[in-house]
Amino acid sequence: MTGQHEVVHIGGYTAESDGRADGVAAARRDRATGALTPLGTVAVTPSPSFLARHPTLPVLYAVNELPDGMVSAFRVGSDGDLTPLGERPTGGAEPCHLAVAPDGRHLFVANYGGGSLAVFGLDADGVPGERSDLVRHEGHGADPDRQERAHCHMVSPDPGGRGPLLAVDLGTDSVYRYDLIADSGRLVPRAPRLRTPAGTGPRHLARHPDGRRCWLVGELDATVTAYDLTPDGLHQRARVDASGRTGHVQPSEVAVGPDGRFLYVANRGVGTVAVFALAGPAPTLVGEVATGGGWPRHLALAGAHLYVADERADLIRVFEVDPGSGLPTPVGEPVPVASPTCVLL
Repeated sequence: MTGQHEVVHIGGYTAESDGRADGVAAARRDRATGALTPLGTVAVTPSPSFLARHPTLPVLYAVNELPDGMVSAFRVGSDGDLTPLGERPTGGAEPCHLAVAPDGRHLFVANYGGGSLAVFGLDADGVPGERSDLVRHEGHGADPDRQERAHCHMVSPDPGGRGPLLAVDLGTDSVYRYDLIADSGRLVPRAPRLRTPAGTGPRHLARHPDGRRCWLVGELDATVTAYDLTPDGLHQRARVDASGRTGHVQPSEVAVGPDGRFLYVANRGVGTVAVFALAGPAPTLVGEVATGGGWPRHLALAGAHLYVADERADLIRVFEVDPGSGLPTPVGEPVPVASPTCVLL
């Protein structure tokens, strides 16, 4: 949408995953105030838990987090409506994350249950073709319940299109690096892979706009680790707690502000967003705000606003971010949305 408003799409868990959503929902966003106006379900599809957009085409992609994983593609209308373009099996169970290559030619999907990474070529209309590769991770971690085998949780292409693809695996305490052979759609491992401390359970990472740094959250040990990104691998610079609160802390999403000065970490259990300054070698906690629910699954930044989706509280909370301190302040009342797991701005 043009002018003052735009459409935001929201992924969520449906009954197939014991959730209350019906599929992909939409909301109208006021760019000036940050306010969201719910528009209802725009695509009925099972458990679209994570969403991504094509970089140049009006196409949206959703993982269907099911025992037999699928990925669905939709054409986005001017009013935010979604028209199905096709779906493909991901080759693994419970896909939970996906991303599109910067040039728009390939789609990458992380299969959490399958511990694998799938690749799909995209045609001129953004429609996924047959799967061109499926790389399975092997091994396990220190936690016998959560790390009994590989659990690929995120895939992160280099935004500049020059460096390797990063695949974060919670189950093997690893971040794998891959080079994509564009013509064949195959992945080639690039050594060395990063091995985090045992029991970290790496979930998601966020890259700095300068392309030289990233921050990784550990779901199992509640940490944030700073790394330098170099051609020969990821090099740890510092490691800090993800939250200053006491009690069960389970980080979920992590994001860097657009000016690269602050890092935002959603912490489930304590129901907060922790804000870290990035001026020094180690992230410095500058504040932590309650999100209005106990299970903030995802967060996203847009302009001066931060959007936090609380999966269990059935709400999205809107915050205005102070440009000086980086700290968010709630705006208005929470927006009711069923089982939200991803906010795509």
